[in-house]
Amino acid sequence: MSKETMGIHHITAIVSHPQENVDFYAGVLGLRLVKQTVNFDDPGTYHLYFGNEGGKPGTIITFFPWAGARQGIIGDGQVGVTSYAVPKGAMEFWEKRLGKFNITFSKMERFGEYYLQFDDPHGLHLEIVEREEGEINTWSFGEVTPEVAIKGFGGATLLSAQPKKTAELLEKVMGLELIGKEGDFIRYRSSADIGNIIDLKLTPVGRGQMGVGTVHHIAWRAIDDKDQLDWKEYVTENGYGVTPVQDRNYFNAIYFREHGGILFEIATDPPGFSHDESQETMGEKLMLPEQYEPQRNKLEQVLLPFEVRELD
Repeated sequence: MSKETMGIHHITAIVSHPQENVDFYAGVLGLRLVKQTVNFDDPGTYHLYFGNEGGKPGTIITFFPWAGARQGIIGDGQVGVTSYAVPKGAMEFWEKRLGKFNITFSKMERFGEYYLQFDDPHGLHLEIVEREEGEINTWSFGEVTPEVAIKGFGGATLLSAQPKKTAELLEKVMGLELIGKEGDFIRYRSSADIGNIIDLKLTPVGRGQMGVGTVHHIAWRAIDDKDQLDWKEYVTENGYGVTPVQDRNYFNAIYFREHGGILFEIATDPPGFSHDESQETMGEKLMLPEQYEPQRNKLEQVLLPFEVRELD
């Protein structure tokens, strides 16, 4: 058996106060809050999902907001940088927008592409790159219109304690195509048109510490439940300990930690985010899985209130 993932399904990170999180990813970056729910393993914590208008795989960044939690350290065993793709010609808009909100950024070139690099309010490393591929995001919010809006993930930069083993996994197990090496990075590509570029740093930088401002895990796409079970068998055969399938309501998930320390998830594309509320109203209210619905009143008293607001 051999397998090829289509690329990134979602990336999940730890942040601090939910209002600061929502203000940045919706108010500044113009992403849509497509789902507000809770961490199924810790229902006193939100699980917030942001993406394009339809909440499609390859566009979704998710957060566990832990207000007052300790700051993490970005390092080996984590996603170091999350990349966002915008339409060609949109970079000038984003330079001005980051400047408008006093967000410090730098410019750099990697593999012949130009990036804006900056941090979110809680320390996550982000970057924006122009790409032709990927469908236009039809969501408009404030001054962020479809002509310049983030399409979804451009990809991610991985930091590994054992880069050679991580490289072997990406190529031999996950089925990514090695397309280049530049300096201290090697680049891989998947078959999708979004969330398809993975850069792996070849030199360890020191062990990361989980906390605010760090990525918890990166999830890869499975076509459906059957494909996911095939992945589970295949990854296990290649020597990794894989969890049982976990029902996350909007997708099913399996997890394993690769040898460089990064937590990988493989998530199904279906059922998506509109099966328990309409696509038009996604993200407007707290949605709870069946097992937590009886605790709604209690949870709503514990969870910090926030609102999605235009900042322009």
